[in-house]
Amino acid sequence: MKRTWLLFAQAVTVLLAAYFVVATLKPEWLNRRGTLGGIVSVVEAPGTGVPSTAPGSLSMAAKKASPAVVSINTSKAAQRNPRANDPWFRFFFGDQGADQPQVGLGSGVIVSPDGYVLTNNHVVDGADEIDVTLNDGRHARGKVIGTDPDTDLAVLKIELDKLPVIVLGNSDALQVGDQVLAIGNPFGVGQTVTSGIVSALGRNQLGINMFENFIQTDAAINPGNSGGALVDVNGNLEGINTAIYSRSGGSMGIGFAIPVSMAKQVLSDIVTEGKVTRGWIGVEPNDLSPELAETFGVKANKGVIITGVLQNGPAARAGIRPGDVITAVGEQQIGNVQELLTAVAGLKPGQDSRFALQRGSDRMELNVVPGLRPKTPVRRNPGEPE
Repeated sequence: MKRTWLLFAQAVTVLLAAYFVVATLKPEWLNRRGTLGGIVSVVEAPGTGVPSTAPGSLSMAAKKASPAVVSINTSKAAQRNPRANDPWFRFFFGDQGADQPQVGLGSGVIVSPDGYVLTNNHVVDGADEIDVTLNDGRHARGKVIGTDPDTDLAVLKIELDKLPVIVLGNSDALQVGDQVLAIGNPFGVGQTVTSGIVSALGRNQLGINMFENFIQTDAAINPGNSGGALVDVNGNLEGINTAIYSRSGGSMGIGFAIPVSMAKQVLSDIVTEGKVTRGWIGVEPNDLSPELAETFGVKANKGVIITGVLQNGPAARAGIRPGDVITAVGEQQIGNVQELLTAVAGLKPGQDSRFALQRGSDRMELNVVPGLRPKTPVRRNPGEPE
C-alpha cells in the first residue's frame, strides 16, 4: 500500500511539472479557447467562427456614436478685387480675373431627430453654402440656425428623415484619466476614430475663445476634426472638438473640446430664442497681483481686481469703482478673470445679482443689475483645426 502511494505521488509530481513547463513555454497548446494564467487568447463568437470584441476594445462606443457624426464642407464665393477693371491695375498686376471660391472642411454632431447639428462657429462662419454628409452617405444642405462666437459654437439644421442621434453625456462627471474617443473627418480622408484619455479639465486662459472651460485630451485631433465628437467609453457625447496646440499643423497630443454641459446651454438658447443671451456689467478685470494691489491700495489676496469701469454701465451704476476686488458673484467664489467672465455671463440681464468685493481694507456687497452682453467680434485662432 505504501509503495502504491509513493508511485502515485511521483506520477502527480511529474504531471504537474510537465503542465507547468507547457503552460510557461507553450500556453496555446492548453488554451486555444479562453484564458490561461492571465494570458488572453482569441475567443470566437458562438456559432460564427468570427472573433468577438476583444477585452478593452472601444468598438461598441465607436459604433454607437459614429453614425451621428457628420462631415461638413463649406464654400464661400470668391471676392473679386474691386480694382480688377482698372486699366492701370491690370497693366501692373495683369488680368487676375475672379479668384477661386474658398472652401472649408469640418465636422458636426447630430443632436436631435429634428435635424439639429452642433459644430464650431469657425467651421461655418461666412459660408455661402454648407453641405452636410452623413456617415451612411446621405447629403443635405445645412442651414445656420444660430452662432455663438464667444464659445465658437454654431447650430445647423438639415432636412432628412430617420436621422441617427448621439446621446448627450455628463461632462461634469468626467475625470482626468477617463478614456475618450475623438470622431471626425481629419484632412477630408473620411470619418476617423482616435482614442486617448482626458488629460486635463477646466482649461482656460488659452486665448482661444471668450468663454473657456476646455476638456484637454491626447486623442489625436487634426484639421477637419473641428466640430466633431469627443465621446466616452459608452459612446455618449462629452465634448465638441474645437482646437489643437500644434507647431506643425498636425496633432501633437494636445487637443481641446468644449464640454457638452456648455454646448447644451448654447444649443437650447439658439433653438428656443435664436441667440445666446448673457449677462454683462461693463468692467475691465485683471487677475490680482501684488503690483496691482499695491497700485490701487487694496489689501486682498484673492479675487479679480477691476482696473476700469465703463461710464454709465451696469457696474458703474451699482457703485463699483476701479481698484475694487470682486471676490464672489452670488454664491460662486471668484479666483481669476475667466471665472468672473463665466459667472457674469450666466447672470440674467435685468435681474439683481449680489456681488461681494473688497475696497481697500473694507469688505462689502453690492447689488448689480447686469445688462445684455454685446456681440463679440469673431476671432480666428492660430493652430485651430479647420
